[in-house]
Amino acid sequence: MSTPPIGSYAFLSDCRTAALVGPDGAVEWLCAPRFDGPAVFNRILDRRIGGGFDLAVDGAGDPERSYADDSLVLANRWTAPDGVVTGHDFLAARAAGPGDDRGIVPVGALVRALRCERGTARVRARVRATPDHARRPARWSGDGTLMERESGIVLDGPFVLDGDPVLDVVLKAGDELVLRLGYAGDAPAEPLLDATLDAWRAWSARSGYDGAGAPHVRRSAAVLRGLLDSESGALLAAPTASLPEWPGGPRNWDYRYVWHRDAALVILVLMRLGHPEEAGRYLRFLLRNWSADGERLRPMTTLDGGTRVAEETLDHLSGYADSRPVNIGNEAFDQRQLDVFGQILDAALVYQEVAGDLTADEAARLYDVVDAACRRWREPDHGIWEVRTDLRQWTSGKLYAWVCLDRGIRLAERLGDARPPLDRWRRERDLVRADLLERGYNAEIGAFVQEYGSVNLDASLLRMPLLEFLDGRDPRVLSTLERIDERLGEPLDGGGRLVHRYDPAATRDGIDGPEGAFLLCSFDMVSALVLAGRADEAARRFAALCARGGPLGLFAEEMTGDGTMLGNYPQAFTHLALIEAAMNLDAAGRADALHDWAHRRA
Repeated sequence: MSTPPIGSYAFLSDCRTAALVGPDGAVEWLCAPRFDGPAVFNRILDRRIGGGFDLAVDGAGDPERSYADDSLVLANRWTAPDGVVTGHDFLAARAAGPGDDRGIVPVGALVRALRCERGTARVRARVRATPDHARRPARWSGDGTLMERESGIVLDGPFVLDGDPVLDVVLKAGDELVLRLGYAGDAPAEPLLDATLDAWRAWSARSGYDGAGAPHVRRSAAVLRGLLDSESGALLAAPTASLPEWPGGPRNWDYRYVWHRDAALVILVLMRLGHPEEAGRYLRFLLRNWSADGERLRPMTTLDGGTRVAEETLDHLSGYADSRPVNIGNEAFDQRQLDVFGQILDAALVYQEVAGDLTADEAARLYDVVDAACRRWREPDHGIWEVRTDLRQWTSGKLYAWVCLDRGIRLAERLGDARPPLDRWRRERDLVRADLLERGYNAEIGAFVQEYGSVNLDASLLRMPLLEFLDGRDPRVLSTLERIDERLGEPLDGGGRLVHRYDPAATRDGIDGPEGAFLLCSFDMVSALVLAGRADEAARRFAALCARGGPLGLFAEEMTGDGTMLGNYPQAFTHLALIEAAMNLDAAGRADALHDWAHRRA
């Protein structure tokens, strides 16, 4: 079997787990009982031994596909010589009831509902479960309703056991077929499509955004909601593990965890799109679960706030397109990242500006973070990109240390709180700023550089004006944009440009081999160009990037110049940066549209 392009997969979510559906209609990725659980289907990581849920209509080929409204319910249409079949694939959910702040509540079932619209059609299905990332053989039992004993999944439908559960039925016009795979006990028997659509429609209807890039913003918002865990309120970076950042390369990581680096943008986007409940749940997840170990903030957590998952290699899997190693778990839990301090305080300030309901105890915890940043900002760290070599004086780390102090001061002032030592915080903020401007800017090359004393460039510094450190038209910012575009930019076929996060060889990041251009940075360039007064150019770049999204409007972590998507998928920070870029284009002002909106609301 050939390997489908990463960008061709459909993403399903019930806000507790996720599935990826290939262009041929096969479910090739599903973890149970939650996003970061062991994979039950993992064919996307091994075409030979990986499991999947195949579904096909004889003579029809691949189905036509689209999402129903602004949901994550996938509508399919198969056209065969003798008939037409339509259907819906979805992870079942329902709207939360009164007093339930989860919004969208998972039911615990993958549903594949079919209807023969015309003529007759022969439908075939096979469920090849490969529990525990294909480390255990499936053991099915039962009659009618089947249970797989290793994973606990339950299959309901007219299946028979032929090694795997298989199905072969002929549908006539008007016939319906509903297949349910329960991942949390027995598969529910009641109709689930209408309830799932209603839950998504109710959630999406809260947002009234109709500005620049509105269709892309709405699709991105649905993706982000699909990555928000309804139980904890946490946001996954992506629902997949080990999709490669370069074909055949070793940059293959597990992203099924919560990175604090996304915190501020998550809060801003959710609040701006009319979802304060989700923003509040996410912020309070951070406040409950950020972990300080000797004033060292862990850069990431699990869905339930854990601070370590061992990284291991699955040697028995060949990887997506033979890209090895296949890794699960992630050693980044143990890294030092100064940017975490700033991300948490930026998120807290904008939340308080709009919602205004932080408690005194929550504020006190945040002040502890600011105090820690005061003491630690001079230290080296692993950097925002989690480089797996030596600790260094990364310029982006100093930038976010400044953000932490600046937001901490503003938060205390807004709360009228006399507890924090504001004079000391202001002195340290000024010291960080002076240090960064003196040592982080290289006048010879005309750019802010990746680390102190370096000549390397780093696209994380595109966020300087977005974080309000410098004005977007400051000459140092303008020249930095030019140098980044010259040295880290790449033409995108059909028009537009991509941006790489850095040069891996020059950075000495500890991993051999290249990587694709970073879509987060490519959209950040759009926002930075707006703030630089180059809105027309920014609009052209934005349109070109959006045009290269997958057929269902989804984006991975990275992309090559020919539009091939790479890395884990769909990627939260890509969709966050897309929304920010759209809103900056819509406002086309001198300040970041999301931060400016929060300040004006305050």
